[in-house]
Amino acid sequence: MSMERIELARDCEGVQIPAGIKTVLEKGIEAFITQSLGGTFTVQVPAHGGLFRIAGKDADALGKNPEDAGGAAVGGGDLEAMVWEQLKSCFDPEIPVNIVDLGLVYGMEVQDQTDGTKRVEVKMTLTAQGCGMGASIALDARHKIMTLPGVSEADVDLVWDPPWTPQMISPEGRERLGID
Repeated sequence: MSMERIELARDCEGVQIPAGIKTVLEKGIEAFITQSLGGTFTVQVPAHGGLFRIAGKDADALGKNPEDAGGAAVGGGDLEAMVWEQLKSCFDPEIPVNIVDLGLVYGMEVQDQTDGTKRVEVKMTLTAQGCGMGASIALDARHKIMTLPGVSEADVDLVWDPPWTPQMISPEGRERLGID
């Protein structure tokens, strides 16, 4: 894995991985970008002793552009397909595979609302129940779904049954991880 060394150009918020604790990372601090996927950056910050997720909106603090974080482009067409594309833009900050290809999304349903809008319900799990980033990953998925045209409500529930196993990883995910 290649890591790019940077110094923060300004203070910015980072979310500690896997604890999920928000921390202010100070201007001038040394960091190493380990991953740029799904609209966020994962950085290793030796002075704070760990990994942090930085939102694409704070890319300038890393000397980057938000587009460098690889967010998903929202197209038109079938809403179900667009929801799946948005879910594929969500990543566990420790694993360079999206939540769909990791096998974390157990189901997705689009429901008609009386006002003509849509409600999207997603059931997903995590690779481990103790993952402190679970709520953050689910919130990221919800926010991305809510950006879709016509969606008025989105609910992303974390479930634990059936328990996740590595066999749930898609062939694409397995290839990305070098499994098999």
